[in-house]
Amino acid sequence: MARTWFITGTSRGFGREWAEAALERGDRVAATARTKGSLDELVRKYGDSVLALQLDVTDRQAVLDALKAADDHFGRLDVIVNNAGYGQFGMIEEISEQEARAQFETNVFGALWVTQGALPYLRKAGGGNIIQVSSIGGISAFANIGIYNASKWALEGFSQALAQEVALFGVKVTLVEPGGFSTDWGGSSAQHATQLPAYEQVRAQAAEARSKRVAHPGDPRATRGAILKIVDAEKPPLRVFFGTAPIGIATADYESRLAEWREWQHLAVEAQG
Repeated sequence: MARTWFITGTSRGFGREWAEAALERGDRVAATARTKGSLDELVRKYGDSVLALQLDVTDRQAVLDALKAADDHFGRLDVIVNNAGYGQFGMIEEISEQEARAQFETNVFGALWVTQGALPYLRKAGGGNIIQVSSIGGISAFANIGIYNASKWALEGFSQALAQEVALFGVKVTLVEPGGFSTDWGGSSAQHATQLPAYEQVRAQAAEARSKRVAHPGDPRATRGAILKIVDAEKPPLRVFFGTAPIGIATADYESRLAEWREWQHLAVEAQG
């Protein structure tokens, strides 16, 4: 049976690739973007299998209306993809209140509104998949994108709890954690805080470290088959990396954490009382 997908941020990047992957195999897609015109090519190519919707995920009522429109149009929802998001660059001291709130409004609250709004439709359908697009930056953290890291850590936290809450309904949650890919994440999609001269050296070091992490960026088209395997799996993973680099970063990070926790375990015991 053909599945119906609801994908945020479908104008480009992973959202566009995964929409086309679903459509090419005969599924249907409610494709959303901040600018509906960016979806015209998708509609021309796939016709009635696509429902194009203009959506700003930070508007909770608009999210609820879009989900209802998709369910009304297709009759069901099966796969929810929270892909809308962007990267905010800047040292923690440099981030303004407006920039911090905007990052969380899109990356955290936008995903939360879609998730909350979609669950009644997934329960009605008897189950389904929620795909949360996180990042290697959702389990690790890097200088000059700390507020972005914070938003993805928040997404990871509520999604892990969510997976436990909705398993009884047949709803499966997967956090996709990509490394560097040839998308526009660090280009026109990104936002940059006003720079403080005091951080010039740190900024240079962060840029050099990032260039090494993304020295061999992945091909977004190659993720098409991977995302289909996730939604088709009987028991999909809660977390999965996309790309070859994240496993090395995660291994070093978690080994370091465990070593430090063990080193200071005597203090943990003391604090127990």
